[in-house]
Amino acid sequence: MEHHRGQWGSNIGFLMATVGAAVGLGNIWGFPYKMGASGGFPFLIIYIALAVLVGFPIMLTELAIGRKSGKSVLVSYQNVAGGMGTFLGFLAIISPLLILSFYTVLGAYCIQYVCLNFAELIGVFSLSSISGAQSFTDMLSNQPLAIGSTVFFIAICYLIIRGGIKDGIEKFNKIGMPALAIMLLIVIIRAVTLPGAFEGLKFMFSPNWEPFSSVQGFLKVLSTAGGQMFFSLSLAMGITVTYGSYLSKKESLVKNSLIIIISDTCVAIMAGLAVLPAAFALGGEGAELSGPKLLFITMQDVFNSMGAFGPIFGILFFLFVTLAAITSAIALVEVLVTFVIDHQVAKGRSPKRSRIVAIACLIVLAEAVLVAADGLGSNGLWIPFQDTGMTLGGTWLDFMDFISEGVAMPLGALVMSILVGWVIGPKVIRSEVSLEGNTMKDGLYSFFSICIRFVAPVAMAFILYGQVTTFISPA
Repeated sequence: MEHHRGQWGSNIGFLMATVGAAVGLGNIWGFPYKMGASGGFPFLIIYIALAVLVGFPIMLTELAIGRKSGKSVLVSYQNVAGGMGTFLGFLAIISPLLILSFYTVLGAYCIQYVCLNFAELIGVFSLSSISGAQSFTDMLSNQPLAIGSTVFFIAICYLIIRGGIKDGIEKFNKIGMPALAIMLLIVIIRAVTLPGAFEGLKFMFSPNWEPFSSVQGFLKVLSTAGGQMFFSLSLAMGITVTYGSYLSKKESLVKNSLIIIISDTCVAIMAGLAVLPAAFALGGEGAELSGPKLLFITMQDVFNSMGAFGPIFGILFFLFVTLAAITSAIALVEVLVTFVIDHQVAKGRSPKRSRIVAIACLIVLAEAVLVAADGLGSNGLWIPFQDTGMTLGGTWLDFMDFISEGVAMPLGALVMSILVGWVIGPKVIRSEVSLEGNTMKDGLYSFFSICIRFVAPVAMAFILYGQVTTFISPA
């Protein structure tokens, strides 16, 4: 098995890669704007509660299933769940494929912002002379540039992944994750020291229960926080199962799951600290409610208002976001690559990793071109279901996101939690966790069993309902 798959060179390498997979645009793009739209503190409380009660048991389950099989996500699910495993495996493969269609484009926009701020710094282009909205509009309408920068982003991913698990993904994350942390800390220090930044801190951490004043309000926050938690932790995307399949039997799955969840949650909160205080200080009234444009428009306006130092912080911030996008994108592509490699080996063939990675990246590029050319709906491309009047048909990004994040991911997690909790039994996970001297104590096992059997299915049903109704609601 190891001659064609390899293993992580060290547990720290595995953690860096898995945390890197989780720490992506879900944290830096999604967390701040969804927190801003959901009242701040209430969103944070629900997010943390769901990470503990739902995120931890599902992540532990996915790592255990992946390591138990040592195969791709499809085979891993088939080994523990038979025919239903095929359905789960299909969902876990289609999700990263569709997510990559827009994830790579958003990463490409970040690369463009790095270049624009650098051009501002050296005096080639006056980015500060136009608004963030205008610069982003120009970016969206420039189809050749959007497609070209997307090709560049995917090419970076190809060069990293072709090196394999140890010499490619692990090596990149060992350098990239510490660099990411340093850049984030620099941006946070500047953001929280801006005049008026305290209002942003108060918004994030001061108790405010107004969104919970009605059942509808509570369910909306629950659905938003749940969807964000799931996307942020990279659950039900096949990543955790795939990365777990490369993990040594001697490593503690419980400890690794806790480290990944705690690290990812801390980075999500830190992303909020980098964005929301700055948005309150310099983004104008209601900046926290800017929605998805908070990252690309409001934050660029913040950097434009910083004077001579603005381009420097703009470069650092968008370089940090680009790096986070790459660490997640390579994990998503690896899910597809591992599936093909294991399938070819099962057929008695000798897979060539570089060729498989190239084909996977070309497939991703083909679908990403649609999203890039669409420019978030600004270029008049035909979109499936665009005549329905629903948000589902608003942009190619919306369409891809609906199938993946809106349906496939929460549905897959719901079915998996029911299967593990009620069909194959939590003891299967406990037996895999308790290998090579590792133990799953009775108290932790009881907590895991309750969460995977009762809490996770109910929470995932609410999250699935909330995601679907959000996507198909009238635009």
